[in-house]
Amino acid sequence: MAARPGALAAGAARAGGERARRRSTPLIGAEPVTAAPAKRTAPAKKAATKAAPAKRSAPAPKTAKKAAPATKAAPAKKAAPTAPAASRDTTPAAPVRKHRPAPKVTSAPSPRATTQAGERTGAGRLTPREKARRDAAARRPHLRVAEPAAPPTAPRRRAASSAPSAPTPAATTTPPLAAVPPLDPTTASAPGRSGLPVPDLADLLDALVVGLRVAAEAAGVAPEDVERRVAQVLAYLRRRVEGDYEVDDFGYDEHFTENVFYPMLRPLYRHWFRVEVRGIENIPAEGGALVVSNHSGTIALDSLMVQLAIHDEHPQHRTMRALGADLVFQTPFVGTMARRSGSTLAASEDAARLFGRGELVGVFPEGFKGTGKPFSERYKLQRFGRGGFVSAALAAGVPIVPCSVVGAEETYPIIGNMGSLARLLGLPYAPVTPTFPWLGPLGMVPLPSKWIIEFGAPIDTSGHDEGAAEDPMLVFDLTDQVRETIQQTLYTLLMQRRSVFF
Repeated sequence: MAARPGALAAGAARAGGERARRRSTPLIGAEPVTAAPAKRTAPAKKAATKAAPAKRSAPAPKTAKKAAPATKAAPAKKAAPTAPAASRDTTPAAPVRKHRPAPKVTSAPSPRATTQAGERTGAGRLTPREKARRDAAARRPHLRVAEPAAPPTAPRRRAASSAPSAPTPAATTTPPLAAVPPLDPTTASAPGRSGLPVPDLADLLDALVVGLRVAAEAAGVAPEDVERRVAQVLAYLRRRVEGDYEVDDFGYDEHFTENVFYPMLRPLYRHWFRVEVRGIENIPAEGGALVVSNHSGTIALDSLMVQLAIHDEHPQHRTMRALGADLVFQTPFVGTMARRSGSTLAASEDAARLFGRGELVGVFPEGFKGTGKPFSERYKLQRFGRGGFVSAALAAGVPIVPCSVVGAEETYPIIGNMGSLARLLGLPYAPVTPTFPWLGPLGMVPLPSKWIIEFGAPIDTSGHDEGAAEDPMLVFDLTDQVRETIQQTLYTLLMQRRSVFF
């Protein structure tokens, strides 16, 4: 029984230390409690640990022998009141941390922060239409909408309210508004902008004419020619806008041909090829006639030059209606230009209709065989077909005028032909020239050869019978006569020409 007080003292010491540890733990948000330095109670702990084995001492003799040392733990009863202080944790105390109070919000969040946080404000969301209207108004801050002038006798009134109120003396004595002129929409009102005057169309045209006069004087051209050309362009545009022009049933647009098509060809005619025209007096001044010419040059520029030569050099400025192949009118843009400039299909019916109107008709019987022949066969006429043009001239009784063109063979000399490519593209030939296709698009520029166009004496067909057009021998003889005339004229012109380019 002597060991029991020691065990009780040890249990009381452990319980007292646990309570003290709990009391020394600071609460969250409260000031931490600083623990006092604990005293060393190592002997008490040793006595407790030594007294603990007394429970297992069953033999009496061993208990009696060890009773004397057990009496040393008797003073532990007196240390019971101080057991809590002696049983505190001997670990070093944690550093003292002062509690930081939560910050106090003294201002409201900004609208931008509220919007970014996803909170809705009191203002409603804008509809897409309203947002588009505001964006459009923000992009045009410098424009002002013209408003009608206020009536001169309208009195100044207050804003209308929900309930009618009696007029006050101040409202009755307000002077009327003065007449306010309407606002000018072109006036700039935004800061940093100035309302500069906008030039009208007349001012722009005057400035254009002045600039063209200066450029013409620098290039050695008479300024009067520039002014006359500008006036012609303006007159052309006015007539096109008003619809004051005519197009016949073949698609010929005389107004377009005179003002656009021929001016495009004149630089080539006068300055690049330097065309020399001979025998223009052989073209009849009036009535129908058939102009038969040789064909060459890879690209049918000779037909355009003959047409322009008759128009510019003839005293009556007659227009030649050329007959072309089907491929010409099937090609985009080229067919439209050909129709508008007076060309039509090479058919006997169309030729008869043009002869009946007294038109001057041009035909190139060699066709693609003439334009696609190699340079080694230059100025050697190909077969003239079956003589259909002669039959049309005999039926209409119009004269046949032979025409010989020298210089077109040298514009695009053909040194080869890509037959496979031509069959693939559906073309009569795919030429290879000294510049094409080696130079790409620059290979399409013609060489500046010297041209001579001579119109021979007309062959009269009016003395034949009415059924002469059905006589194949007569048609063949006239066809061969025209071909021989053109061939002999070509040889003569080649002997007279000094050089290919001069």
